[in-house]
Amino acid sequence: MNEGNTNNLMKMPHSVVLEDRRRLTVSGVSDVDSFDEQMIVVFTELGELTVKGADLHISRLSLEMGELAVEGDIASLSYAEQSKESRGSFFSRVFR
Repeated sequence: MNEGNTNNLMKMPHSVVLEDRRRLTVSGVSDVDSFDEQMIVVFTELGELTVKGADLHISRLSLEMGELAVEGDIASLSYAEQSKESRGSFFSRVFR
């Protein structure tokens, strides 16, 4: 059995910690889609996460560790809906 393939199947744990609406720490981050002072969009293990606010700054980003830290006036956090079409049915995923 090839152990290299099992590491690719492991998911990073995903968590979101918001402190005083000023500091946000997110784990399980796989990529940053876009960012500016009003909005940051990242891809996580559980879908696309959008952070909205004012004076937002990415203070730390490590894609190797899957960690993101944001500082600023955080107004909202929201996940994009995952459509069933994009995921496919159970059998289509099993028999790829």
